[in-house]
Amino acid sequence: MAAYISKEEKLIPINDPTGRWSELTLLPEWQEDIYDVYTVKKYGKWIMLKALKEQYRDDPKYKAIIEKEFDIRYNLSHPNLVVVNDFDEIPGIGMAIITDDVYGYSLRRLIDEKRLTPKIIQRLTTQLPDVMEYIQENHIKHPPITPENIIFTEYNENLKLINVGYDHRDRLEPQDTKQDIINYGRLINEVLDNLPEQLPKLRRVAKKASDPEGPINNVQGLKLALIERSQTSTIWMLLGFIIMMLGALIAITLSLR
Repeated sequence: MAAYISKEEKLIPINDPTGRWSELTLLPEWQEDIYDVYTVKKYGKWIMLKALKEQYRDDPKYKAIIEKEFDIRYNLSHPNLVVVNDFDEIPGIGMAIITDDVYGYSLRRLIDEKRLTPKIIQRLTTQLPDVMEYIQENHIKHPPITPENIIFTEYNENLKLINVGYDHRDRLEPQDTKQDIINYGRLINEVLDNLPEQLPKLRRVAKKASDPEGPINNVQGLKLALIERSQTSTIWMLLGFIIMMLGALIAITLSLR
């Protein structure tokens, strides 16, 4: 079973005489405002799905919402998005958006369990801005990016965004793109608050990003700020290495006299 399932998981009885569906499991950790999220076996293979909560299943308004979200997400393709494969009727829970199963843990869980790693920080400063840029380029209106809707895969800690978007616009307004930057800054600040070591250069970027009046207004500006931070860190590392080598060379020279 998928590694991200928590102790709050709940096995849901499923009556499917065709044998297609089995072991339907509710994942409270991943629930959204109007959706429940599950894992289930389809012909013995684990997949992930989201369906309307019971109180919304027969409401035409919410049926239209899930259909629209499927139409939008089905055409999206990015290595840091969970891939949408189908829209199908699941016995007992109605129509559901079906995605690949993702083996991993939410950023929220990793923060709470103090399991953040350098690779996760690296993914948050490279892969997350990349997928944010992709969503914006496709003019997708989406919920705020938070630790709850980011998964890191179990084996290589790749970032996957699971709550991608629900509406397509002809264009995004500047306040939409700015809000993405603000939410990114808040997310990074929370991550940094839960690290034992200090990362002052990343903290400065996060502070600028989270400031509504700050200088970073779009993903391009964010990526530039992150690159400048990375380049500065690399320069200091190189300088430190050069100083260390010079010191060793001087010591060797003195010892030969």
